[in-house]
Amino acid sequence: MIYNSLVKPLLFQLDAEQAHTAIHKFAQTASRSSMLKALASVIYGYQSPMLNQQLWGLDFGNPMGLAAGFDKNGEIPEIMDAVGFGFVEIGSITGNPSTGNPKPRVFRLPKDHALINRMGLNNDGAKTIIKRLKNKQLSIPLGVNVAKTHDPNIMGDLAIRDYVHSFNEAKKVADYITVNISCPNTSEGKTFEDTAALDELLSALEIREDARLVPTLIKFSSDLTKQELLSLLEVCENHRVHGYVACNTSSGRDRLTTDAKILKKIGRGGLSGSPIAPKSIQVVEWISEATNGQKPIIGVGGIDSFDIALKMILAGADLLQVYTGLIYEGPGLIKSINRQLVQQMKELNISSIHQLVTATTAE
Repeated sequence: MIYNSLVKPLLFQLDAEQAHTAIHKFAQTASRSSMLKALASVIYGYQSPMLNQQLWGLDFGNPMGLAAGFDKNGEIPEIMDAVGFGFVEIGSITGNPSTGNPKPRVFRLPKDHALINRMGLNNDGAKTIIKRLKNKQLSIPLGVNVAKTHDPNIMGDLAIRDYVHSFNEAKKVADYITVNISCPNTSEGKTFEDTAALDELLSALEIREDARLVPTLIKFSSDLTKQELLSLLEVCENHRVHGYVACNTSSGRDRLTTDAKILKKIGRGGLSGSPIAPKSIQVVEWISEATNGQKPIIGVGGIDSFDIALKMILAGADLLQVYTGLIYEGPGLIKSINRQLVQQMKELNISSIHQLVTATTAE
């Protein structure tokens, strides 16, 4: 209530990137304060053994995670731990540091509870970020999202070497790694969403079902057709990747009520938030069906309420991530979804998230 009545109106007087910077600076201060972290935990924390899951040998206290993009440089995972997230994913990190695209590059669509961004993978670079993360003390799993450096000159073998560098750096601290093969918020558009290129990349990363290796997930675009997705999944399964993240932002402008003139003025960029939820849920369902529910899936894209979270889980997601929903609903969204999940399970007389699909279908 405080966020929606006081904090959000103030933040929305700033442009989207200025507001994010303000939030980030406060979060950095809070991350260094034991008192503020304890206070955040009291206000926003919610625990229940019914929410616990173990995936890839990692313990997740609840299914709600912070999506990549919010904490690109790995500076604030501690306060995200304190506000009740079950895991955090930092990045995307790239082999070389980048300042990203020219500003303005983030735009709110309030009528649609959405954002359009073309940040351009701005980050401090893999080596610097991983060095920073070595000093972080977290009680939740840490994911690191890796992508190709935002530079059109880095192509072919150079692009693969760029990925491998970031991947090897990430292995030093990550509990799991997400390989982002689609970046619709950069000027280059798709990167490795081509079966031959993806096969070459995964061969270079040497992903195997090996307990000594960090679990590796592949993040897909929300704009893939079913056939395109199935072709990519075949490559991934041949390389025995450990799971999937669905989905990245969309280059499309479907389901928007924002005036077309405003959209034209904004121009290109990745769409996130409520309008892409149906796409994301569909892709999660396709992945779950194609893998017979045998590979863990992180569902992301448009989760801003319990109803959408539940639909994502029923489609096959084991874990969930939020970003744009957090901007529009505030940190209380995490506690709200977790609490309603527990209530739903109690009503169905089940004791774990994995039983939700069967119980709901039977009902």
